[in-house]
Amino acid sequence: MIMPISYQRKLDGKSNAHLITFSDGKDYVVKCLQQGFEKSLPNEWVGYCLGRYLGLPIPFARIVEIPREFSSQIPEFTGLCESQFQFASQYVPDCLNGHEVSTVLKITNNRDLAGIIVFDYWLQNRDRTRKNVLFYKESVNSWKLWAIDHAEIFGSYDWLQADIEKLPARLLKSATHQQLARFIEDENQFYEQLEIIQTTPILLMEEIVELIPDDWNVTKDEKKAMVTALVTRRHKVLPKLIERFIKQRYRPLHMKGKEKD
Repeated sequence: MIMPISYQRKLDGKSNAHLITFSDGKDYVVKCLQQGFEKSLPNEWVGYCLGRYLGLPIPFARIVEIPREFSSQIPEFTGLCESQFQFASQYVPDCLNGHEVSTVLKITNNRDLAGIIVFDYWLQNRDRTRKNVLFYKESVNSWKLWAIDHAEIFGSYDWLQADIEKLPARLLKSATHQQLARFIEDENQFYEQLEIIQTTPILLMEEIVELIPDDWNVTKDEKKAMVTALVTRRHKVLPKLIERFIKQRYRPLHMKGKEKD
């Protein structure tokens, strides 16, 4: 397991993330278990693993350990990192978030965008804001997009089992989804991603959930509820939501574009 060697700085945002250099020579965005955000780390882990399996542009991440002798020397860590393990996502340098980019004419990995939207609806990610997409400039007005921060999948960063058993089945309010939808050239890409999600092995989901560290305090019943929600939503809820998204959000955007032409 890699070890932390140098603390860089605290990052903006409510998730209380910290930038740390590890023994592999890379910088990671580290999130610790904290009161009031009890399910943020389990959410991040499940979102990361499923997103990477689906081939989405999500930075590499791993579960790490911040030793006491390291955290005790960092004032910003006071009251944090009480659990043995933390969630660390590899830092992507030289990026701007959606609020910081004024003009985007081209997204080079535009075939990933429908996948991000379908993924967010599957996992009920209520926090796909412009802060949670990163743009890396590859040329003039041409960008590669990364999706980050999945602390609020399953509807919340502090969900209870009763919440996860009745996740809403409605369209999300996301200006970012609207922005991404403009660059999706073919609505069939939504259905292609839906098919991949619906054929994702249940055993894989169970293994991902089972790997959640014990000290993140997710009970066996809660883990079972997570898998049940994923399996149920991908068949009973997700197809209807994507159909509604295409009809109510995607097609109107592209009809306006055709009218301008």
